[in-house]
Amino acid sequence: MKCVQLAIICVASLTGAALHAHGTYDQHVMFDNSLSRGGYYHSESFVIAPSSLEQKDDKWPLDNEHFVSPPNGLRLNWTSRTGGDWRMTLLVPTRYARKFDFQGDSVVFWCYSEDEINEANSPRVYIQDYDKIGSPAVTLVKDKEVIPAKTWRRIVLPFAKVIAESRSTDDLRCKLRELISISFMQGLDDGKKHTLYIDDVQVQPAPEAEPKELAAPTGISAKGYDRHIDITWSAAPEKDVFTYRIYRSKDGKAFAPVGTQSFDTLRFADFPDDSSDTLYYRVTALTIDGHESKPSANISAKLRKLDDDGLLDMAQEGCFRYYWDAGHSNAGLSAEITPGNANLIAVGGNGFGVMALLAATERKFITRDQAIGRMEKILRFLSTADRFHGAWPHFLDGRTGKVIPYFGRYDNGGDLVETAFMIQGLLAARQYFNRDTPAEQSIRDIITKLWREVEWDWYRKDKDSYVLYWHWSPTDGFYIDHPLIGWNETMIVYLLAIASPTHPVPASLYYSGWAGQSERHVKYRQNWSRTTEGDHFTNGHSYFGIKLDVGSGNGAELFFTQFSFMGFDPRGIHDRYTNYFTNNRNIALISHAYSLENPRHFVGYGDNCWGRSAGINSGGGRALPRDDNGTINCMASLACMPYTPRESMAALKHFYRDLGARAWGPYGFYDGFNETEDWFEANYMALNQAPITVMIENYRSGLIWRNFMANPEIAPALKAIGFAPDETAAK
Repeated sequence: MKCVQLAIICVASLTGAALHAHGTYDQHVMFDNSLSRGGYYHSESFVIAPSSLEQKDDKWPLDNEHFVSPPNGLRLNWTSRTGGDWRMTLLVPTRYARKFDFQGDSVVFWCYSEDEINEANSPRVYIQDYDKIGSPAVTLVKDKEVIPAKTWRRIVLPFAKVIAESRSTDDLRCKLRELISISFMQGLDDGKKHTLYIDDVQVQPAPEAEPKELAAPTGISAKGYDRHIDITWSAAPEKDVFTYRIYRSKDGKAFAPVGTQSFDTLRFADFPDDSSDTLYYRVTALTIDGHESKPSANISAKLRKLDDDGLLDMAQEGCFRYYWDAGHSNAGLSAEITPGNANLIAVGGNGFGVMALLAATERKFITRDQAIGRMEKILRFLSTADRFHGAWPHFLDGRTGKVIPYFGRYDNGGDLVETAFMIQGLLAARQYFNRDTPAEQSIRDIITKLWREVEWDWYRKDKDSYVLYWHWSPTDGFYIDHPLIGWNETMIVYLLAIASPTHPVPASLYYSGWAGQSERHVKYRQNWSRTTEGDHFTNGHSYFGIKLDVGSGNGAELFFTQFSFMGFDPRGIHDRYTNYFTNNRNIALISHAYSLENPRHFVGYGDNCWGRSAGINSGGGRALPRDDNGTINCMASLACMPYTPRESMAALKHFYRDLGARAWGPYGFYDGFNETEDWFEANYMALNQAPITVMIENYRSGLIWRNFMANPEIAPALKAIGFAPDETAAK
């Protein structure tokens, strides 16, 4: 395995860079490693004969033997011949909520060649920005420079200077800050086969003269689970730490690198080959330009078989860490998505995070005092953040609490749905923190104040309205004009609006608004579902032999069965249309049956691989071929645990034991994956992590259901709506 320990390879070519690393990892790294096993998903290529180029499904081949940042790098294998051409392009991952904001003046990467690379046989390299404006092409080496054979070298291409000195017929210039791709292309036609390994592609600033000395990481610990070992360490004191490198050994002496972690994540999940042996680990710190600290102390651990309860504990704790470890330093809440803008705080997803905090406290993943401290920080932030007639916006800036109109200019005010998700979590917390202490009394008082200040009735638009509206803008009022019409994830809005002790709406709005039958309601459902089945709220059809009482088409996105039901317990009661526990279970079973049928023949679908819902790469979450692009959302099946325990547990075991590091990382299960496209990425969303923790807890103990339903305002609201006991329904 031709990996490289940067402290001892090519040190002569390196210089230091004094960079305050915090908040900057995503502004520099374009490629460090991939969870996929074939071709790198964010790439594209073409070749014209008689030249040749190795491709993997038109993607850039990955290599597991040659790398700088473990566990893999990129392999460029080409032959340039007269009249032919080839190009291999590395793309910037265009993640949701990621801003193109690279910082630096050069593209820097490491390369290793099987033979000497000189100007005569060198590929040419150019970049493009978001507007598809390209730079001039440059060679990897020029004049008498060479890349010696079988030696890792750090290549610095000063594209800012190249662009500034270029001349063209207009003034348009490629913007390195908005980099979208780097392309390697055919140079001179020498007719010989060449292989170049490339890794750790970054945009970097000009270096300083002297490298900084980094202290060895401290506080390292390791804990074994069923298939992985969780390694943690303490944050380094230096601002220049950019990444951490994790090493593994079978004997405590010979260590090999197995992973790289960004400076702001102090945890790594290692999936070793099946082994009952004790394994040893140590961690180093690196600067942006590759200077490596001395290693930490060694720590050991071994894998241990987990029963079902142990796996559920692991899944709950792992997913909860997204809110605990990665919580914003000022807000105490987590980012909307990681990687992404760390200051973009989604109110609704963090309402789910509050409920996850309760489950984590009860399971003793954290202490009650720790939970109280985090709740106090969250409530301080929410109390001073922007609100609009008591409702928070969809997104808040974690630094200031100010609204971020992420979805456009009219998204600059209150979002009643996100607010309802947060209030649902806060009301569960109000009952959970029930001890007679000043801190817990203060938590209850602040939550009560926030709850009472939400003007649910304002979001009717006028006093005669028979429906609630999603948004209100302080500059444009109800311009968006988005009514809350079910069946979807917004049921909790009506329950809370009716239950409000200060700004209630009539209980009749549940049937006239949420479950309305008017022409407007019918058209609304038809527009987004594109079917008449269930367009009157009720359905009555059977799909895969499973009857559906409520829902448009053959069910719904699976998050519809979760977001309103993380606090609201639907067991044993029904309104005039259905028992929603049974209805939710049937929607989940329909989704599971769809994966068994797999009409589009996607790779992986089956009894233990199912669950489709909104996510990073999702084509849509309904159990319909038209919405299916082959992407499985991990939360979708796992958060159905109360409804489908057998099917959900089978999915959990498959995601974890079979897919391993491709589906599980430092904060539990990733957003999703697509085996057909070989798409596996280390993405997390606030909307996805907490539902796994919370709904597994509701399946195991009913904790969140019990605390939310204990609020004195809830039972009278349900009675006013007309919910009644349903003794025949599954509980």
